Amino acid sequence: MKLNPRLLCFVLFAGAACAEKKPPPPPPPTVLVAPVTRGDLALFIEAVGTLDGYVNADIRARVKGYLRSQNYKDGSPVKEGQLLFTIESEEYANAVSAASAALVRATAAKANGTVSLERNTLLAQQGLVSTQTVDDSTAKAADSSGQVLAAQASLRQAQLNLSYTKIHAPVSGMAGLALVRVGNLVGQDGPTLLTTVSQLDPIRVNFPMSEIDYVRFPDRLKDLTKRDVAWAQKQFPKLDAKQKAEGEDPGIELILADGSTYPHRGLLVSANRQVDASTGTIQLQAFFPNPDASLRPGQYARVRIPREDQGKSVLTVPEKALINVQGSYSIAVVGADHKVKLRQVELGPPAKGQRIVLKGLSEGESIVVDGVQKVTDDGVVNPKPAPAPVAVN
Repeated sequence: MKLNPRLLCFVLFAGAACAEKKPPPPPPPTVLVAPVTRGDLALFIEAVGTLDGYVNADIRARVKGYLRSQNYKDGSPVKEGQLLFTIESEEYANAVSAASAALVRATAAKANGTVSLERNTLLAQQGLVSTQTVDDSTAKAADSSGQVLAAQASLRQAQLNLSYTKIHAPVSGMAGLALVRVGNLVGQDGPTLLTTVSQLDPIRVNFPMSEIDYVRFPDRLKDLTKRDVAWAQKQFPKLDAKQKAEGEDPGIELILADGSTYPHRGLLVSANRQVDASTGTIQLQAFFPNPDASLRPGQYARVRIPREDQGKSVLTVPEKALINVQGSYSIAVVGADHKVKLRQVELGPPAKGQRIVLKGLSEGESIVVDGVQKVTDDGVVNPKPAPAPVAVN
């Protein structure tokens, strides 16, 4: 039988195609793995705090007048008693002179009234003047004594007003920018705010703590009434020497806006009287040493209080190793055959890019720490050792 040439070509082509090999499967994905380790992890209570001066003294003009001079440089440190501003004083100096003259007149009138009373009393005993005359002299003497007291009070007030024309720093600290410049009228509608002087060493830090943490750490918050600025100043050198303060207090840390840790530790010194029902937090206050005035009122910073009851000899894994599905966390565990098992875990608190594992893992197991998006349950991977983690504040 003779085959059709076209049919023969089709058969030969189909046979050649069948003889071709299938493409090989793709290689297993490459992932970075690391062993589950056990160790101590520093855990903290963290909160955002606001910084404020230990003392903030508002400097105000208490008498009316034109501002004559500013005697300090804006934003510079000042000493207690240092002259900051002067107000024109001529009007108040004249008032002192007038009050002094009124006191002289009142004193002279009192002396005259006293002499008249003594003379009329003696004459009355001799029957030479009436009792009415003695009574009038007595009233006049008493009135003149009152006039002296009134004149003395007026003189003191005039002297006080004159003293208000020179405004001195009530405390040592950092003076702010002047809010009123020389030549402006001040004190017209009440005391005019001129600037503020803040004591910056130590500096206050106010921050909230959750009610749960407040109840959980009662030992850290007891005997706060004994903690004042003098007590804190004695404890700061111990903390700077990496020791604990009185009562085995390790102090608290301050993380600045750029992520750096402030070099000095502070101490908790007071707590508010109540928990804020709307936020479930209580307001706390701490002191931090600030010898170079690098911290200023109005700054924001993170406060970190060590959790000494947690983080000892715990299993930890990197945060990026977690697989989150609807609030349930799993970790990709790589076996000796390079096969992946997605294992559900129970987690503890986080710290420094790490997470405590309470249940689900054992020490030494190999887990995927980079490339978790590439893995599937029972899938095979090409594991490579992950580089050592970089420390994070």
